[in-house]
Amino acid sequence: MSSAMNTAAPLCLLFDCDGTLVDSEILLAEVMGDILPEFGLPFSARQYMDEFRGVRFQTIVQTLESRFQTLAEDTFTQLEAGMRSRMEARMRAELVIIPGMSAALEQLSSHPMAVVSNGPERKIRCALESTDLGHYFAGRLFSAYTLNVWKPDPELYRKAAAAMGYTPQQCVVIDDAAVGVEAGLAAGMHVIHLNHFPNEESTPEGAIGIHHANELTAVIASLSTKVTADA
Repeated sequence: MSSAMNTAAPLCLLFDCDGTLVDSEILLAEVMGDILPEFGLPFSARQYMDEFRGVRFQTIVQTLESRFQTLAEDTFTQLEAGMRSRMEARMRAELVIIPGMSAALEQLSSHPMAVVSNGPERKIRCALESTDLGHYFAGRLFSAYTLNVWKPDPELYRKAAAAMGYTPQQCVVIDDAAVGVEAGLAAGMHVIHLNHFPNEESTPEGAIGIHHANELTAVIASLSTKVTADA
């Protein structure tokens, strides 16, 4: 990865992973809905989808602790390990690509691309290996756990852009979750909101809302034209 900024290059595409590249959110919701009540924290898969999609696991647990009860000391480590183990097993057995995403990545392959996720690097790699998407990113993976900054903090996307050698204005964030869209906008990047729930969620002002991955190529082509014209 280059540290020098590219002034005349294709837009750099920064993809979220869960819910954007791969259809893992419902698997994660079900795993959390199973394991959190085992530790005395009432929770359902529906609650994850409605309230916590894309949010850091520790933040979810802390929120539930504030509502119900505080976990015993060192219990969180056991809880997280159990959740990660169950999730990885389900990903390797059941994970699928978001519809239309494979074709979109192929059509956009002339752009530099990276994955920027709130998940651990091991989970990102598991997702890409399970769906054979890894070759599109060639190891350009940016995990919040590695960089120690989580969406909606814009610094995660800013660090990824800098490592890729691009300014924020030369980057496009593609994210399905509110925390990621918020982070991308705050980072000063172009943002495409892959909105899977248009009847329940609205796309924030400043972001471009789409409902299917097959819309990505045209939207990014339009953004590229605009950025070139404004340069």
